[in-house]
Amino acid sequence: MRFKYTISIVFFVTLVIIEKENNIISRVSDKLALKQTPQTPLQSSGLSHILLKHNGSFPSLNKMKRRLENYSEHQEVTIKGKKHILLLATTRTGSSFVGEFFNQQGDNMFYLFEPLWHVEKMLTLETGGTNATAAPKAYRDVLRQLFLCDFSLMETFIEPRPVDHVTPALFRRESSSSLCEESVCSPVVKGVFERYHCRSRRCGPLNLTMASESCLRKEHRAIKSVRVRQLENLRPLAEDPRLDIKFIQLVRDPRAVLASRMVAFAAKYQNWKEWATGGDVPIDDDEVRKLKGNCDSIRFSAEVGIRQPPWLRRRYMLVRYEDIARFPMRKAAEMYRFTGIPFTRQVKAWILKNTQASEEASGVYSTRKNSSEQVEKWRFSLPFKIAQVVQQVCGPTLKLFGYKLVTSEEMLTDKSVSLIEDNVFNSG
Repeated sequence: MRFKYTISIVFFVTLVIIEKENNIISRVSDKLALKQTPQTPLQSSGLSHILLKHNGSFPSLNKMKRRLENYSEHQEVTIKGKKHILLLATTRTGSSFVGEFFNQQGDNMFYLFEPLWHVEKMLTLETGGTNATAAPKAYRDVLRQLFLCDFSLMETFIEPRPVDHVTPALFRRESSSSLCEESVCSPVVKGVFERYHCRSRRCGPLNLTMASESCLRKEHRAIKSVRVRQLENLRPLAEDPRLDIKFIQLVRDPRAVLASRMVAFAAKYQNWKEWATGGDVPIDDDEVRKLKGNCDSIRFSAEVGIRQPPWLRRRYMLVRYEDIARFPMRKAAEMYRFTGIPFTRQVKAWILKNTQASEEASGVYSTRKNSSEQVEKWRFSLPFKIAQVVQQVCGPTLKLFGYKLVTSEEMLTDKSVSLIEDNVFNSG
């Protein structure tokens, strides 16, 4: 029986934590004091099991808050030297490409590609849309546990549920080299289909216990996500003594983002495609309001980061996609310097190889790009009237990030006129 997701995710996460404290849910500790194996499954069957167990009766919010505080107080402090990097972005900003800067770092980096996809999917299914209150808390808590190499909380969001910590359903597994290395490569299981299977070697379904053990052996951990909307919601991660976290926010010209989404997500952006070919754009349309909301959300997070409150001091870096596309090696070096992690030869070699790609290799989701060409490409596909609408609703965002407004169709398509200002913000 499926339950309506009618209570706050705070209750879900709290109950999972309470179960952990009572040893009902196994957890891989930082020192693997309790080593999980495929033969020692989690005894809990997830959120539905917890709901059934409690039969709809939940402790008070204050009591749960105290349990959460006690749980946090008794965790081990962070081990010096370990770095945790969270790459924050939105779709079509080049985050897959930039994520590879860390994915290619070498044997000392554990990289995860969009693990919050599973969280978003479950919340959307349960509530009929991503819950604006529940999602941020769920994202934050899952990220925290993943940075600690604990996959047990994320397992509760994977469908179908992992069996004995083994799943063939992890989203884009092949995009995380850490999940396809030899130490995490389990034997192939005949008859089991894994959509996002490893390409570098032939592996069976992902064993999350093996992944956790591999993560614990690595010195640094990085996660890429396009699902976190507000940086402020991640403050508990910055203040967690077990983590030494750095936030890198990747942004891109909203006009370019829209042009890219109209191609990559054509069905969802059908209204924009119709407006581009004829008729006026209704400024009060839901799609236009959604565009404004996205721009405002990105800007609000960046304003917090640039302001550098005490909890973010030396923990935040703002990077424009356009700067990475034009100067990939320089910007990658700056990012590595910011994180305090060695900029390895493997990363440099990957950047050299993948910023000079042919047209055939530069697909919509490809991480191989002739990156300098990508900066200007949108200017020849986005109609001037659509660019005007973006400028109208995203004006403050364009100004903050240093993107110039276009005043005519001729200016839009004139490549001799740069739309990117230099040195417009400082962060880090």
